[in-house]
Amino acid sequence: MDLRKIVSSVQNISEAISSVIKVDVTVVDNKLNRIAGTGCYKWRIGETVSNNSVFGFALRQGESFIIENPGKHSACLRCDNIRDCNEYAEVCCPIKIENHIVGVIGLIAFEEDQRSAIVSNQKNLIKFLDKMADLISSKLLEQENTDKIKLLARELEIVLNSVDKGIIAVDNIGQVLRYNKKAIQLFKIDENIADKMNISDFIGDFDFTLLVNECVGVKNIEFIYNTAKHRFRGVFDANIINLENKNFGFLFTFSNLSEVLNIVNDITTGNIMTNFKDIIGNSMSFKNVKLKAERAARSTSTILIQGESGTGKELFARAIHLHSYQNNGPFIAINCAAIPEQLLESELFGYEEGAFTGAIRGGKAGKFELANKGTIFLDEIGDMPLHLQTKLLRVLQDHVIEKVGGKELIPIDVRIIAATNKDLEKKVLDGEFRQDLFYRINVIPINIPPLRYRLDDIFILVEYLLGKCNDKLGKHINQVDENVFNIFMNYQWPGNVRELENTIEYAVNMCTTNIIEEKDLPNRLIRQNRMGDKSCFEGITPIKELEKKEIEKALLYFQNRNQSINCAAKALGMSRATLYRKIKEYEIKII
Repeated sequence: MDLRKIVSSVQNISEAISSVIKVDVTVVDNKLNRIAGTGCYKWRIGETVSNNSVFGFALRQGESFIIENPGKHSACLRCDNIRDCNEYAEVCCPIKIENHIVGVIGLIAFEEDQRSAIVSNQKNLIKFLDKMADLISSKLLEQENTDKIKLLARELEIVLNSVDKGIIAVDNIGQVLRYNKKAIQLFKIDENIADKMNISDFIGDFDFTLLVNECVGVKNIEFIYNTAKHRFRGVFDANIINLENKNFGFLFTFSNLSEVLNIVNDITTGNIMTNFKDIIGNSMSFKNVKLKAERAARSTSTILIQGESGTGKELFARAIHLHSYQNNGPFIAINCAAIPEQLLESELFGYEEGAFTGAIRGGKAGKFELANKGTIFLDEIGDMPLHLQTKLLRVLQDHVIEKVGGKELIPIDVRIIAATNKDLEKKVLDGEFRQDLFYRINVIPINIPPLRYRLDDIFILVEYLLGKCNDKLGKHINQVDENVFNIFMNYQWPGNVRELENTIEYAVNMCTTNIIEEKDLPNRLIRQNRMGDKSCFEGITPIKELEKKEIEKALLYFQNRNQSINCAAKALGMSRATLYRKIKEYEIKII
């Protein structure tokens, strides 16, 4: 404990002692710093006295004593000023707190009259100084307790302000007692009037008197906060503040409902577990893709999944994560095409406080930080802007990220799985995708074939999706007409498995029996089927149709090879440029 915390009180007590005893008074702390004094000692406050002085002796002895003849007392023998001492008498009284000495009070006589006053009344003088020492001790304890309370209050304030919920404490009539900064931000209220408000100003139509009358807390109560300047829907909890079996009020915690829903969405979408056996398909080409993905899962290398929209790229990414060494870590997915370009960088890498207008206080972690020790899935990476491609390349090379507005490089350990439905090789040639980044993410390429290239899987997919839709819609449809399967087998399925699932759900909704028939299908499939029947002319297939099928066959055959377009063009006997022209002419989707 440090007497310097109460120097003002110690000085006042020293002056009071001096006025009563009529001698000079000085006080030193346990480090021999003079912190108070009267008379000639008043101008020497702040100096450090010698350890060989009588004050050093008093600190070591821990008992009060009187020196009647300076220079002859045992306390004087080691004093540096023993030969030049001009004192007539001295009294030393230790200041103790729980047997711990925190300082010494000293009375010094420089005249014979002062000496006589000390020597003639020793017993009462020692008793008086002991009381003064106790007074100083109590002042110090009081200050220590005050400091502890202030520190505790600051700690509690820091804790409350770090909570990501608005907190408001009120008394039994609803008057606001305390609140945290999140509450100020959530309700957008003026701090100057916050403590003059009532809880009814915040909780809308909810009757606060019910809590008071029934002495109960509540959970997850929805409310609408509505003022001229600010409106939002929220939820709150209220708990009783009870001390020694007496209710002093209620503690309310508030959340914006949209924030709660976002958290729920993050949790539910971030923890969807997908196994390879959950990915439906028994065709040889699809089995080969799953086998390759399972092998890739055991690696830490970057994976590029290519396939048309609706083929199940995210399902494969989740299955790879589940079978990887990072499966105990998070799986974070982000669609690079779904987020505006100006926001994508902060979503991926996070931002520091004040990085831009609207940045939340304290900054925000990005998806890469959230995915640390796990997997990040960058869907539609072909739509990533070039300047972010450069930043992503650094992440792949150096395994560090830099937040928007930040200066510190943050190390991360993240497995990257990228996906696209674009031809990245063509985008590289067109200058729309960095070649060095392409090679970095294409370490292990996985190409998912479109549904039209694995029509054998239609039957097993329909069976699975029919059961799923029955459960979802409460139906009991157990058959699909053979003509419906014929339509499915002759349809191109541009939306792949996702389109098939939507088709089955539509048919289940429209079906009035236990068998799905042609009439239950969406009009686009019925119309396409009828147009297909009329296009046949005595079994002759147009040349363009044959050429289109052969190009699709070549693209499928070379899909898992690097430079697949070059290989396909060579096998077809045409130039790369001609092949690209044909692909565009026939509207062939490259996987």
